[in-house]
Amino acid sequence: MTITFNRKAEDMPKRAKRTVPVSRRALIQRINRRLPEDEILKTSRGHMLRNNVGDYYILDVNRNFIVTGHVDLEELGRKLEALFPYEHLEDDS
Repeated sequence: MTITFNRKAEDMPKRAKRTVPVSRRALIQRINRRLPEDEILKTSRGHMLRNNVGDYYILDVNRNFIVTGHVDLEELGRKLEALFPYEHLEDDS
């Protein structure tokens, strides 16, 4: 008994790329574990600080100095390998 299929591989629907959502809080914790001990990722509080350094910034805790401002969470997470290719940052909505 032989089974034949009339569909070609090109005609098959493409599988949707699925990713797992990761919350902002979880990603911040993962990033902080991967940063050097003297650095920490912080969230801006207040509109004045947010205007100056963005929503997220990296602080050197020894010198109390802002190392990096205007940090993109997803980009930094991927750079530090805290966010895997099969994961994405969950929307706030």
